[in-house]
Amino acid sequence: QLQASGGGLVQAGGSLRLSCAGSGGSARTFSNYYMAWFRQAPGKEREFVAAINWRGSNTNYADSVKGRFSISRDNAKNTVYLQMNSLKPDDTAVYYCAARYGTGRYPPSEESDYDWWGQGTLVTVSS
Repeated sequence: QLQASGGGLVQAGGSLRLSCAGSGGSARTFSNYYMAWFRQAPGKEREFVAAINWRGSNTNYADSVKGRFSISRDNAKNTVYLQMNSLKPDDTAVYYCAARYGTGRYPPSEESDYDWWGQGTLVTVSS
């Protein structure tokens, strides 16, 4: 089970850090999963934001967030994070964390690649 948190209302240019905690398994189990963040803005389809491999050694970002967002993980805490800086109104969306079993080098970025999803947390960026 994945539980996302940390969303809220922030002004443009501000920062937020999202967290996604995995439960129901050990830290060793959590470390066997790719983790990712997706988002869905009002009236739009869900889109990829960022992903990280099981060790945290490789990451992947959507072009729209490169240089502003950073994904990281703490396997000892069964948690993945999304640090969001220089936020823009276009970043307003419900953010979802997702997991897929795998210990390869490069994390996937397609929605269909992920099997488990959190409930989402709303991020609203005001202009």
